[in-house]
Amino acid sequence: MSEIQSGAPRHYRLLTCNVLARECYLCAARSKNIIDVRLLDQGLHDLGAGKMSARLQEALDQVDPARDEAVLLGYGLCNNGVVGLHAAVPLVVPRAHDCITLLLGSRKRYNDLFSGNPGTIYESVGWIEAIQHRLENPRQSLLRYDQKMYQEFVEKYGEENAEYLMEELGGLSHYSKLTYIDMPVGQSAEHRDTAARLAAEHQWTFESLPGNVALLQRLVDGDWDPRDFLVLQPGETVEPSYDDGVVKAKPR
Repeated sequence: MSEIQSGAPRHYRLLTCNVLARECYLCAARSKNIIDVRLLDQGLHDLGAGKMSARLQEALDQVDPARDEAVLLGYGLCNNGVVGLHAAVPLVVPRAHDCITLLLGSRKRYNDLFSGNPGTIYESVGWIEAIQHRLENPRQSLLRYDQKMYQEFVEKYGEENAEYLMEELGGLSHYSKLTYIDMPVGQSAEHRDTAARLAAEHQWTFESLPGNVALLQRLVDGDWDPRDFLVLQPGETVEPSYDDGVVKAKPR
């Protein structure tokens, strides 16, 4: 399903982590459509998949079908935090492991970077702004930084064992590089300097790469190519696909 951008603007509700607030507001401002942006606390990632999903579902249950033509998720699979979600209107989910895909602009770019750069931490404007929260929650840091590794552990050993294995990795000691994703929003140059200092403190290699809001822009514009977005109808829920599609629909 892909919306055709003609006629009157559509009214969509966008639910997203506040780490992506600046990028989502930028894309919403550019869109022809009317986008009701609802930010959720970055700390939801600390709660574990089940509790995170429950909190997101609470927000989805507030959707008004008379007003909202679809709900857009500004989330990836996020350690299975979106599994089981459903809505009374079409629910659009990016085919992404985590928000890094949304910051890079495509799943291909994400896959290329992750496969060629093991042991790398990724930062952005939003993540630097949330850094104090992250430092106070070391468990969240571990799960946020190794999404693909975590998903591999889930497939092999189950969710509870996957979280245990991530914690047993020993903090951030296995990282050797910090990549700053330079987005066209906020005080990006200042935050890039902060990221460089963090890399120096940990004796990590530092690099800066340009970010890309193309995927988020297509999300709010209604350009939902099925190769990049899953569109669930009422009566369907989000499930991990454990393949390149990342997510799939499942009847409730």
